[in-house]
Amino acid sequence: MSNQELKNDQRVIYKKLRAKSILQSESSIKEKINKVIEIRLQNNLLKGFLGIYWPLNGEVDLRYLKDLKVPLALPASSKNGRMTFHKWGEKPLKKDFNGIPAPLNEKTLVAQEVSLLLVPALAIDKDCYRLGYGGGFYDRLRAEKDWRAIPSLVITPKRCFSRSPLPKDKWDIPFDGWINEEEFFDPLVSAKPLSY
Repeated sequence: MSNQELKNDQRVIYKKLRAKSILQSESSIKEKINKVIEIRLQNNLLKGFLGIYWPLNGEVDLRYLKDLKVPLALPASSKNGRMTFHKWGEKPLKKDFNGIPAPLNEKTLVAQEVSLLLVPALAIDKDCYRLGYGGGFYDRLRAEKDWRAIPSLVITPKRCFSRSPLPKDKWDIPFDGWINEEEFFDPLVSAKPLSY
């Protein structure tokens, strides 16, 4: 079985697991996200934009962060398979290449303007490899040296944490940590990975 087939099988499994647990875990995950942001603000680690995502079915909705006094950025995908982040301002959102609302009429940000990325996932493993939807947008973005330097945490329920390594390809880049309803691992604000 090819890696692509293995990933597709895992996507089916983790979509079902996430759908079963997201409603029960979302408020607790949001509490942990707030804690990570609070710690980063206290330690002067959040000096630029906080990159979040527009929620798709089954993903934790982070749009409530717009009420904080932290500047937010949303991603936009393009037909060439690239992803950019844009300031989330007051202008109306438009659908990007994948039909996801994005602030396409706002400034495109460079990596140095972003302090932290919160990224959705179907699953993450103990080595911080993420299982996404298969489009490769985050992989291509984070393959760029400047974007790879931005701390990036995966947001997903604990049920979607894999004790076994997830299938990966040579272009997959591990993330820096994760946040779930029970705990978080953010290497800049926590001493060591939390065990499962």
